[in-house]
Amino acid sequence: MMRLPSKFVPASLLLTIALAPLAFAQAPSPGLNALPEVEFSRLSQRDPNPLGEKALAIHPEQWKHGETEHFIYHFVDSFVVTPLSVEAEFHYRVVAKELQREPPAGDTKSHIYIFQQPADWRQFQTIGKLEPWTGGIHSQGSLFILRDPAYKFSGNVLGHEIAHLVMHRYYPDGIPCWLDEGFAQYVSKGARASYQRARNYISKAHSQAIAAENLIPLTALTAMTSPPSDRVETFYDESERLVRFLASTDKESFLTFLDAVARHQPIDSALVQSYNEKFPTLTALEEQFRQYATTEFGTSLQQAGGG
Repeated sequence: MMRLPSKFVPASLLLTIALAPLAFAQAPSPGLNALPEVEFSRLSQRDPNPLGEKALAIHPEQWKHGETEHFIYHFVDSFVVTPLSVEAEFHYRVVAKELQREPPAGDTKSHIYIFQQPADWRQFQTIGKLEPWTGGIHSQGSLFILRDPAYKFSGNVLGHEIAHLVMHRYYPDGIPCWLDEGFAQYVSKGARASYQRARNYISKAHSQAIAAENLIPLTALTAMTSPPSDRVETFYDESERLVRFLASTDKESFLTFLDAVARHQPIDSALVQSYNEKFPTLTALEEQFRQYATTEFGTSLQQAGGG
């Protein structure tokens, strides 16, 4: 199978990926605040990703287009894309604020392709040589997702994928898999909770604790270039927990660490540079992280969504 520089949606989210995070989607009516349509030829930017052209070749007559400040959308129905565009911009602001960095010079807009029919998505999977279980893919700075309007949407999947898009802008040369996926999980959980609270829901970000015997050694976790097929959920949970631990220990140190790792600096030297004597080696980090990673596992607090 052709290898794509992509970020496949984790298996732990497969039950919700087709029901991506759009809990406020309502009746199929564009409404007064619908995302305005823009002719394809008048879009401000074109997508250099060849997968975009393949997506638009599937029932080309159905596609409509629009854009917001940071994203360009390719969609079928306004009632599906409009709430998605609102939430996408919200998540962009949250991630950018979390990174505490100025936008990259010459910032470009990310393209988001929204499939509504499972049959069309399956055709795209075949054309793009995607795994048959994928419900969404981040590839080369573009996002392709299935958004079936027959479902009510919930979860933090959209925020997770938007985090990948934003990180791709800031770090186009890439960052290690655990850090990319862990940060996307960490920031999207917090963003989703904030989004719900702003709409008068009681919501708190939930970080999944891990059984001590299931922890992946950090030497192995930080060396992985993709989630291991036999430990996918543990990989995502532990990566998120590790990012949360590093950020909560010292936010400025974490951002310095992120920049250093993005410049392909070895993790041990990046830790020393960023956290000084607190984490002089990866082994020292693991000794302190293990307790944090396993705290509340199996307790009523974890089941209630604490952490």
